[in-house]
Amino acid sequence: MLNLLKKPMIRLLQLGVLCLAAQANAADLLPLAKDVKPNTKGLPPAFVKPVKISICFYDMQGSTGEFYSRAKDLGLIARRWNIIADFKVMAEENQVAESFKAGKCDAAVLSTLHAKEFNKFMGSADAVGAIPSYQHMRLLLRTLFDPKLEQLTISEPYQIVSIFPVGAQYLHIKDRSIENIHDLAGKKVSVINWGRSLADATQKMGLMPVASDVGQFTKPFNSSEVDALIAPAMVYWPYELKQGLGDKGGIYSTPVAQMTASLVINRDLLKKKAPDLDNRVAAFRAMTSQFMDEMLDRIFHTIDKTEKDVPKKYWMILEPQNEQKYQEALRQARIQLTKEGVYDPKMMKVLKKIRCKVEPNAAECSNNDE
Repeated sequence: MLNLLKKPMIRLLQLGVLCLAAQANAADLLPLAKDVKPNTKGLPPAFVKPVKISICFYDMQGSTGEFYSRAKDLGLIARRWNIIADFKVMAEENQVAESFKAGKCDAAVLSTLHAKEFNKFMGSADAVGAIPSYQHMRLLLRTLFDPKLEQLTISEPYQIVSIFPVGAQYLHIKDRSIENIHDLAGKKVSVINWGRSLADATQKMGLMPVASDVGQFTKPFNSSEVDALIAPAMVYWPYELKQGLGDKGGIYSTPVAQMTASLVINRDLLKKKAPDLDNRVAAFRAMTSQFMDEMLDRIFHTIDKTEKDVPKKYWMILEPQNEQKYQEALRQARIQLTKEGVYDPKMMKVLKKIRCKVEPNAAECSNNDE
Protein backbone atom coordinates (compact mmCIF):
# COMPACT_ATOMS: atom_id res chain seq x y z
CA MET A 1 0.00 0.00 0.00
CA LEU A 2 2.81 2.43 0.89
CA ASN A 3 4.47 1.88 -2.47
CA LEU A 4 1.16 2.56 -4.20
CA LEU A 5 0.93 5.87 -2.35
CA LYS A 6 4.38 7.06 -3.38
CA LYS A 7 3.57 7.88 -7.00
CA PRO A 8 0.64 10.18 -6.23
CA MET A 9 2.66 11.77 -3.42
CA ILE A 10 5.58 12.43 -5.77
CA ARG A 11 3.11 13.90 -8.23
CA LEU A 12 1.63 16.18 -5.58
CA LEU A 13 4.99 17.36 -4.32
CA GLN A 14 6.53 17.93 -7.72
CA LEU A 15 3.79 20.32 -8.65
CA GLY A 16 3.36 21.78 -5.23
CA VAL A 17 -0.38 21.27 -5.31
CA LEU A 18 -1.03 21.42 -9.01
CA CYS A 19 -4.05 23.58 -9.39
CA LEU A 20 -5.83 26.37 -7.63
CA ALA A 21 -7.49 24.31 -4.96
CA ALA A 22 -4.38 22.73 -3.48
CA GLN A 23 -5.48 19.56 -1.65
CA ALA A 24 -9.15 20.43 -1.78
CA ASN A 25 -10.79 18.51 -4.62
CA ALA A 26 -11.63 20.73 -7.54
CA ALA A 27 -15.09 19.19 -7.47
CA ASP A 28 -15.47 20.70 -4.00
CA LEU A 29 -15.06 24.14 -5.56
CA LEU A 30 -18.13 23.79 -7.76
CA PRO A 31 -20.66 24.09 -4.92
CA LEU A 32 -18.58 26.86 -3.35
CA ALA A 33 -18.65 28.79 -6.60
CA LYS A 34 -22.24 28.05 -7.56
CA ASP A 35 -23.25 31.71 -7.20
CA VAL A 36 -20.15 33.10 -8.93
CA LYS A 37 -21.44 34.07 -12.34
CA PRO A 38 -20.92 36.74 -15.01
CA ASN A 39 -22.58 40.09 -14.35
CA THR A 40 -23.14 39.33 -10.66
CA LYS A 41 -21.54 40.82 -7.55
CA GLY A 42 -19.46 43.22 -9.61
CA LEU A 43 -18.01 40.54 -11.86
CA PRO A 44 -17.64 41.28 -15.60
CA PRO A 45 -19.75 39.82 -18.40
CA ALA A 46 -18.73 36.71 -20.27
CA PHE A 47 -16.80 37.00 -23.52
CA VAL A 48 -19.10 37.37 -26.54
CA LYS A 49 -17.09 34.76 -28.41
CA PRO A 50 -15.31 31.75 -26.88
CA VAL A 51 -11.71 32.46 -25.80
CA LYS A 52 -9.32 29.51 -25.70
CA ILE A 53 -6.59 29.66 -23.02
CA SER A 54 -3.85 27.04 -22.83
CA ILE A 55 -2.62 26.00 -19.37
CA CYS A 56 0.51 23.93 -18.82
CA PHE A 57 0.70 21.76 -15.74
CA TYR A 58 2.28 18.56 -14.52
CA ASP A 59 0.63 15.19 -14.02
CA MET A 60 2.74 12.04 -13.99
CA GLN A 61 -0.22 9.99 -15.22
CA GLY A 62 -0.93 12.29 -18.15
CA SER A 63 -4.49 12.81 -19.36
CA THR A 64 -5.72 9.91 -17.22
CA GLY A 65 -4.28 11.44 -14.06
CA GLU A 66 -6.10 12.52 -10.95
CA PHE A 67 -5.07 16.16 -11.24
CA TYR A 68 -6.10 16.42 -14.86
CA SER A 69 -9.56 15.30 -13.79
CA ARG A 70 -9.64 17.99 -11.10
CA ALA A 71 -8.40 20.64 -13.50
CA LYS A 72 -11.24 19.87 -15.88
CA ASP A 73 -13.71 20.60 -13.08
CA LEU A 74 -12.05 23.98 -12.56
CA GLY A 75 -12.45 24.55 -16.28
CA LEU A 76 -16.21 24.27 -15.87
CA ILE A 77 -16.19 27.45 -13.78
CA ALA A 78 -14.20 29.26 -16.48
CA ARG A 79 -16.78 28.25 -19.09
CA ARG A 80 -19.29 30.52 -17.41
CA TRP A 81 -17.23 33.37 -18.91
CA ASN A 82 -17.00 31.65 -22.30
CA ILE A 83 -13.37 30.73 -21.54
CA ILE A 84 -12.28 27.37 -22.93
CA ALA A 85 -9.42 25.96 -20.87
CA ASP A 86 -7.02 23.88 -22.98
CA PHE A 87 -4.97 21.87 -20.49
CA LYS A 88 -1.52 20.71 -21.59
CA VAL A 89 -0.48 17.82 -19.38
CA MET A 90 3.29 17.39 -18.98
CA ALA A 91 5.49 14.79 -17.33
CA GLU A 92 7.90 17.09 -15.48
CA GLU A 93 7.60 20.46 -13.74
CA ASN A 94 10.75 21.65 -15.54
CA GLN A 95 9.00 20.86 -18.80
CA VAL A 96 6.06 23.02 -17.71
CA ALA A 97 8.38 25.94 -16.95
CA GLU A 98 10.30 25.64 -20.21
CA SER A 99 7.15 25.32 -22.32
CA PHE A 100 5.66 28.33 -20.59
CA LYS A 101 8.80 30.42 -21.19
CA ALA A 102 8.78 29.33 -24.85
CA GLY A 103 5.25 30.70 -25.26
CA LYS A 104 3.67 27.30 -25.80
CA CYS A 105 1.02 27.99 -23.17
CA ASP A 106 -0.77 31.09 -21.89
CA ALA A 107 -0.61 30.08 -18.24
CA ALA A 108 1.09 27.58 -15.96
CA VAL A 109 0.70 26.14 -12.48
CA LEU A 110 3.99 25.62 -10.64
CA SER A 111 5.42 25.35 -7.16
CA THR A 112 6.01 28.90 -5.94
CA LEU A 113 9.72 28.18 -5.44
CA HIS A 114 9.90 27.35 -9.14
CA ALA A 115 7.63 30.23 -10.16
CA LYS A 116 9.96 32.77 -8.53
CA GLU A 117 11.82 33.12 -11.85
CA PHE A 118 8.65 34.67 -13.30
CA ASN A 119 7.95 37.12 -10.46
CA LYS A 120 10.29 37.58 -7.53
CA PHE A 121 7.76 39.35 -5.30
CA MET A 122 5.17 36.57 -5.22
CA GLY A 123 7.86 33.92 -5.56
CA SER A 124 9.37 35.02 -2.25
CA ALA A 125 6.27 34.13 -0.23
CA ASP A 126 7.82 30.79 0.77
CA ALA A 127 10.81 32.45 2.50
CA VAL A 128 12.14 30.56 5.52
CA GLY A 129 10.47 31.43 8.80
CA ALA A 130 8.33 34.09 7.16
CA ILE A 131 4.95 32.41 7.72
CA PRO A 132 5.11 30.62 11.08
CA SER A 133 1.50 29.39 11.18
CA TYR A 134 -1.56 28.81 9.03
CA GLN A 135 -3.18 31.80 10.72
CA HIS A 136 -0.41 33.89 9.18
CA MET A 137 -0.86 32.12 5.84
CA ARG A 138 -4.58 32.84 5.73
CA LEU A 139 -3.92 36.52 6.43
CA LEU A 140 -1.22 36.64 3.74
CA LEU A 141 -3.50 35.14 1.10
CA ARG A 142 -6.18 37.69 1.91
CA THR A 143 -3.60 40.51 1.83
CA LEU A 144 -2.25 39.49 -1.57
CA PHE A 145 -5.67 40.16 -3.11
CA ASP A 146 -5.35 43.84 -2.15
CA PRO A 147 -5.47 45.80 -5.46
CA LYS A 148 -2.65 48.02 -4.13
CA LEU A 149 -0.26 45.07 -4.39
CA GLU A 150 -1.30 43.88 -7.83
CA GLN A 151 1.42 45.79 -9.72
CA LEU A 152 4.04 43.98 -7.66
CA THR A 153 2.73 40.64 -8.97
CA ILE A 154 3.70 41.67 -12.53
CA SER A 155 7.14 41.23 -14.09
CA GLU A 156 6.35 41.75 -17.76
CA PRO A 157 5.39 39.71 -19.61
CA TYR A 158 4.56 37.51 -16.61
CA GLN A 159 2.20 37.79 -13.67
CA ILE A 160 1.61 35.48 -10.74
CA VAL A 161 -2.12 35.89 -10.33
CA SER A 162 -2.45 33.94 -7.09
CA ILE A 163 -0.83 31.46 -4.75
CA PHE A 164 -2.44 28.72 -2.69
CA PRO A 165 -1.18 26.70 0.30
CA VAL A 166 0.04 23.12 0.24
CA GLY A 167 1.35 22.76 3.79
CA ALA A 168 4.31 23.58 5.98
CA GLN A 169 7.78 22.07 5.76
CA TYR A 170 9.13 20.88 9.10
CA LEU A 171 12.57 20.04 10.45
CA HIS A 172 12.84 16.30 11.22
CA ILE A 173 15.79 15.23 13.37
CA LYS A 174 17.30 11.89 14.33
CA ASP A 175 17.79 12.86 17.97
CA ARG A 176 14.91 14.66 19.67
CA SER A 177 17.18 15.65 22.56
CA ILE A 178 18.61 18.33 20.23
CA GLU A 179 16.30 21.24 21.01
CA ASN A 180 18.87 23.98 20.39
CA ILE A 181 19.16 24.69 16.66
CA HIS A 182 22.81 25.64 17.14
CA ASP A 183 23.58 22.06 18.22
CA LEU A 184 22.75 20.98 14.67
CA ALA A 185 25.62 23.07 13.27
CA GLY A 186 27.71 21.08 10.81
CA LYS A 187 25.14 18.28 10.52
CA LYS A 188 23.73 17.18 7.18
CA VAL A 189 20.11 17.96 6.29
CA SER A 190 18.22 16.63 3.27
CA VAL A 191 16.06 19.11 1.30
CA ILE A 192 14.06 19.07 -1.95
CA ASN A 193 16.03 20.66 -4.80
CA TRP A 194 13.33 23.16 -5.83
CA GLY A 195 15.61 26.12 -6.42
CA ARG A 196 18.45 27.06 -4.09
CA SER A 197 16.71 29.20 -1.47
CA LEU A 198 15.94 26.41 1.01
CA ALA A 199 19.38 24.85 0.69
CA ASP A 200 21.04 28.27 1.01
CA ALA A 201 18.94 29.08 4.07
CA THR A 202 19.85 25.88 5.90
CA GLN A 203 23.50 26.49 5.09
CA LYS A 204 23.30 29.95 6.64
CA MET A 205 21.77 28.32 9.72
CA GLY A 206 24.94 26.27 10.06
CA LEU A 207 23.71 22.98 8.59
CA MET A 208 25.08 21.16 5.53
CA PRO A 209 22.28 20.83 2.94
CA VAL A 210 22.01 17.75 0.74
CA ALA A 211 19.60 18.52 -2.10
CA SER A 212 17.78 15.72 -3.93
CA ASP A 213 14.78 15.44 -6.22
CA VAL A 214 11.38 14.82 -4.71
CA GLY A 215 11.51 11.07 -5.33
CA GLN A 216 14.79 10.66 -3.46
CA PHE A 217 15.07 13.35 -0.79
CA THR A 218 13.85 11.21 2.14
CA LYS A 219 16.14 8.24 1.44
CA PRO A 220 19.30 9.75 3.00
CA PHE A 221 17.32 10.45 6.20
CA ASN A 222 15.80 6.98 6.37
CA SER A 223 19.19 5.36 5.75
CA SER A 224 20.92 7.61 8.33
CA GLU A 225 23.19 9.24 5.74
CA VAL A 226 22.01 12.63 7.04
CA ASP A 227 21.05 13.84 10.49
CA ALA A 228 17.98 15.87 9.55
CA LEU A 229 15.29 16.32 6.91
CA ILE A 230 13.06 19.22 5.89
CA ALA A 231 9.74 17.91 4.61
CA PRO A 232 5.96 18.41 4.83
CA ALA A 233 3.86 16.12 7.01
CA MET A 234 2.20 14.62 3.94
CA VAL A 235 5.28 12.50 3.22
CA TYR A 236 5.41 10.75 6.61
CA TRP A 237 3.43 7.64 5.65
CA PRO A 238 4.17 7.29 1.90
CA TYR A 239 7.91 7.72 2.47
CA GLU A 240 7.97 5.67 5.68
CA LEU A 241 9.69 8.34 7.75
CA LYS A 242 9.27 6.16 10.82
CA GLN A 243 12.43 4.44 9.59
CA GLY A 244 14.40 7.66 9.79
CA LEU A 245 12.84 9.00 12.98
CA GLY A 246 13.00 5.70 14.83
CA ASP A 247 12.44 5.77 18.59
CA LYS A 248 14.63 8.80 19.29
CA GLY A 249 13.70 11.19 16.48
CA GLY A 250 11.45 14.23 16.52
CA ILE A 251 9.89 17.00 14.44
CA TYR A 252 10.12 20.69 15.32
CA SER A 253 6.51 21.88 15.37
CA THR A 254 7.39 25.37 14.08
CA PRO A 255 7.74 25.29 10.28
CA VAL A 256 10.98 26.01 8.48
CA ALA A 257 8.94 27.35 5.55
CA GLN A 258 5.59 27.02 3.83
CA MET A 259 4.90 25.27 0.53
CA THR A 260 2.58 26.98 -1.94
CA ALA A 261 1.63 26.72 -5.61
CA SER A 262 1.38 29.62 -8.07
CA LEU A 263 -0.80 30.38 -11.06
CA VAL A 264 1.35 32.27 -13.59
CA ILE A 265 0.14 33.93 -16.81
CA ASN A 266 1.86 35.33 -19.90
CA ARG A 267 0.28 38.75 -20.21
CA ASP A 268 1.49 39.39 -23.77
CA LEU A 269 -0.14 36.23 -25.08
CA LEU A 270 -3.37 36.78 -23.19
CA LYS A 271 -3.71 40.43 -24.24
CA LYS A 272 -3.97 39.23 -27.83
CA LYS A 273 -7.01 37.23 -26.83
CA ALA A 274 -8.38 39.63 -24.22
CA PRO A 275 -7.39 43.30 -24.71
CA ASP A 276 -9.08 44.08 -21.38
CA LEU A 277 -6.79 41.61 -19.61
CA ASP A 278 -6.30 43.73 -16.50
CA ASN A 279 -10.04 43.91 -15.95
CA ARG A 280 -10.27 40.15 -16.45
CA VAL A 281 -7.48 39.44 -13.98
CA ALA A 282 -9.11 41.78 -11.47
CA ALA A 283 -12.35 39.86 -11.98
CA PHE A 284 -10.59 36.54 -11.39
CA ARG A 285 -9.06 37.86 -8.19
CA ALA A 286 -12.42 39.23 -7.06
CA MET A 287 -14.13 35.95 -7.90
CA THR A 288 -11.55 33.94 -5.95
CA SER A 289 -11.74 36.34 -3.03
CA GLN A 290 -15.50 35.81 -2.75
CA PHE A 291 -15.19 32.16 -1.81
CA MET A 292 -11.60 32.15 -0.50
CA ASP A 293 -12.47 31.68 3.17
CA GLU A 294 -14.63 28.64 2.48
CA MET A 295 -12.01 27.19 0.15
CA LEU A 296 -9.22 27.76 2.66
CA ASP A 297 -11.31 26.14 5.40
CA ARG A 298 -11.36 22.97 3.32
CA ILE A 299 -7.70 23.16 2.38
CA PHE A 300 -6.52 23.74 5.94
CA HIS A 301 -8.83 21.01 7.21
CA THR A 302 -7.08 18.59 4.85
CA ILE A 303 -3.62 19.83 5.87
CA ASP A 304 -4.53 19.61 9.56
CA LYS A 305 -5.71 16.03 9.15
CA THR A 306 -2.48 15.12 7.36
CA GLU A 307 -0.39 16.58 10.18
CA LYS A 308 -2.47 14.87 12.87
CA ASP A 309 -1.88 11.56 11.11
CA VAL A 310 1.80 11.84 12.08
CA PRO A 311 2.24 10.13 15.48
CA LYS A 312 1.92 12.68 18.24
CA LYS A 313 5.08 11.45 19.98
CA TYR A 314 7.26 12.94 17.25
CA TRP A 315 6.03 16.53 17.43
CA MET A 316 8.35 18.71 19.54
CA ILE A 317 7.27 21.86 21.38
CA LEU A 318 10.57 23.61 22.06
CA GLU A 319 11.33 25.34 25.32
CA PRO A 320 10.80 29.12 24.95
CA GLN A 321 14.51 29.94 24.86
CA ASN A 322 15.19 27.29 22.23
CA GLU A 323 12.15 28.35 20.20
CA GLN A 324 13.51 31.90 20.23
CA LYS A 325 16.92 30.71 19.02
CA TYR A 326 15.27 28.69 16.24
CA GLN A 327 13.11 31.60 15.10
CA GLU A 328 16.10 33.95 15.19
CA ALA A 329 18.20 31.52 13.11
CA LEU A 330 15.45 31.44 10.49
CA ARG A 331 15.12 35.23 10.62
CA GLN A 332 18.84 35.86 10.19
CA ALA A 333 18.99 33.42 7.25
CA ARG A 334 16.03 35.21 5.66
CA ILE A 335 17.61 38.63 6.16
CA GLN A 336 20.90 37.50 4.62
CA LEU A 337 19.20 35.91 1.62
CA THR A 338 17.20 39.09 1.08
CA LYS A 339 20.41 41.12 1.10
CA GLU A 340 21.89 38.70 -1.43
CA GLY A 341 18.90 39.16 -3.74
CA VAL A 342 17.32 35.74 -3.25
CA TYR A 343 14.14 37.12 -1.64
CA ASP A 344 12.23 40.25 -2.62
CA PRO A 345 12.51 42.97 0.08
CA LYS A 346 8.99 44.28 -0.58
CA MET A 347 7.50 40.84 0.03
CA MET A 348 9.60 40.56 3.19
CA LYS A 349 8.00 43.81 4.43
CA VAL A 350 4.52 42.47 3.68
CA LEU A 351 5.30 39.25 5.54
CA LYS A 352 6.72 41.13 8.52
CA LYS A 353 3.60 43.30 8.76
CA ILE A 354 1.50 40.14 8.86
CA ARG A 355 3.63 38.58 11.59
CA CYS A 356 3.47 41.76 13.63
CA LYS A 357 -0.28 42.01 13.16
CA VAL A 358 -0.66 38.53 14.63
CA GLU A 359 2.01 39.05 17.32
CA PRO A 360 2.47 42.83 17.79
CA ASN A 361 4.75 42.37 20.82
CA ALA A 362 7.30 40.22 18.99
CA ALA A 363 10.85 41.53 19.24
CA GLU A 364 11.21 41.92 15.47
CA CYS A 365 8.32 44.41 15.39
CA SER A 366 10.47 47.04 17.09
CA ASN A 367 13.42 46.90 14.66
CA ASN A 368 13.97 47.75 11.00
CA ASP A 369 15.93 44.70 9.84
CA GLU A 370 13.24 43.77 7.31
